[in-house]
Order: sequence, then C-alpha cells, then structure tokens
Amino acid sequence: MLTCKQCGAQVEENMKHCTSCGAPMETPSQQKEQIDISEKLTQLNNTADTTAEYDAQDIEKNKVMAVLAYIIFLIPLLAAKDSKFARFHTNQGLVLFIGGILSSVIAAIPIIGWIIAPIAGIIITILAVIGIVNALGGKAKELPIIGKFKILK
Repeated sequence: MLTCKQCGAQVEENMKHCTSCGAPMETPSQQKEQIDISEKLTQLNNTADTTAEYDAQDIEKNKVMAVLAYIIFLIPLLAAKDSKFARFHTNQGLVLFIGGILSSVIAAIPIIGWIIAPIAGIIITILAVIGIVNALGGKAKELPIIGKFKILK
C-alpha cells in the first residue's frame, strides 16, 4: 500500500491516482529516487564549516557583501575589506570567477571545449548558488571542489 502525499489516504500500489483525492501517485522507486537526489545534494554541501571562527556581528553586518562576492567579487573586496566573513566569501567568489575564465578559454577549443565549457558553466552556477545560500545563512562553509583554494588571506 502507498500513502497519498496530498490527503494521506492508503492507495493500492498499482493505482496511478489517489482514489480519495485524485492526486497522481508516486511509485516506491520514484520516492526512493527523490530521497537519493536530496541526500546527494545534502552531501554536496557537506564541507568544512568555519563559521565559529568569525564574529557574529561581522557576519550579520556583512551578509549582503558576502552574497555580492559570488556575483561581483571586487565589490566586497573594496567595500568590506575589514570583514573576515566577507573576505572568506570574496575568496570563494574569486576562485569561481577564475573558474569561469578558464571555462571560457576551454570553450575556444573546438569540439572538446564546446562539450566541456557548458558543463563547467553549470557547475560554476551551482557552486555560486551554494555559496550565496551559505552566505545568506551566515555560514562560512567551503564550497565543494574549489573551497580549499585560498587566494585572499
């Protein structure tokens, strides 16, 4: 028996729609696939968290600058140069920027570059979103793959 996510009714496994409310039913394999994806996304952001090393006031005051670091890394570097929290995220934004430049260079290579560059672009975008979410949450978590690179001190 399956449980309808919409109304909570018990529905037989071979039914495509809930007999009570008519909502489409998910098979156990679809439910397991959704769980696997959410676990993988959770594990993707399971990196070193150094938030405890930063002052809580600095974090609250410079969240916006930390977010801007993933969009235009130069702004927080100039506007919040005394903030360790903003500098942490600025470093990560700078590494992403360098990754974007490398991706653009790779795109100039015929055939192989045309395949690799779009994939790299997607990865860079995903990493930027993860960084922005961490910055908004007031966390100083390293980004997956590139978080260990330190350019700014």
